[in-house]
Amino acid sequence: MSLEIDSGTGELLTEIRDRVAILTLNRPQTRNALSKRLFPALRRLIKRFGDDPQVGSILVTGAGRAFCAGADVKGFGQNSAEPELSFDDRVADLRSQQRALTGALVAVRKPTVAAIPGPAAGAGLALALACDIRIAARSAILTTAYARLGLSGDYGIAWLLTRLAGVSRARELMLLSERIDAEKAEAIGLVNRVVPDTELLEVAFSLAASLAAGPSIAFGFMKDNLDNAVNSTLFESLDYEAENVVKTEETFDHKEGVRAFEEKRKPAFKGH
Repeated sequence: MSLEIDSGTGELLTEIRDRVAILTLNRPQTRNALSKRLFPALRRLIKRFGDDPQVGSILVTGAGRAFCAGADVKGFGQNSAEPELSFDDRVADLRSQQRALTGALVAVRKPTVAAIPGPAAGAGLALALACDIRIAARSAILTTAYARLGLSGDYGIAWLLTRLAGVSRARELMLLSERIDAEKAEAIGLVNRVVPDTELLEVAFSLAASLAAGPSIAFGFMKDNLDNAVNSTLFESLDYEAENVVKTEETFDHKEGVRAFEEKRKPAFKGH
């Protein structure tokens, strides 16, 4: 059963199916570049689905043959009747937007999946990297793109690249802004799996649905553990994990997992 959700704009298609919230960037004529309508709709729906108990996982993808080409450079470059902001106001505004988009997506305690059918560039690449798992079509192309526009990067791209690909590779990707294919992206850790183009959405949705049916409380603590581990010593991480695993031992889902193991059946998790 699928439930369509009104995003407030045709530039973002949203639905909930089998506890998977599907966000489809829908500007194929611009390779799903992020416009002044799409940005706020995406920010709003990420928060909504992150808080919705009826949603077990989030799947982000793009309509047509692209994931997201980043910010709509042409659209944002057009003259506007809005008054020009000061430097400080522009910085504050961008900080707020970044926190509400990639910042909010990373902060979601549910599993998140990106299905990448084609180009992912700039802020669009950051959006994909902010998801827990990335599935790419074989024809997908990834690029930071910022250097080609004379920009330094935004939406957490430096933080995300450094953690996924390492310091040396992150510098190469940013400074050269080369286009890399799906196989290389998988080899350096930017995507988890590469599948034939025709199978992308089926594979990505199947994965997202299996995660949505999983132990949601445990998943949330897993993400807490993984986030904490980035800046912790081994013993700090051990102590943090100990507290969280004891919390999950007290859940219905843990008890159901043990029963299912003993009875040699698939567990039916309830999220409590």
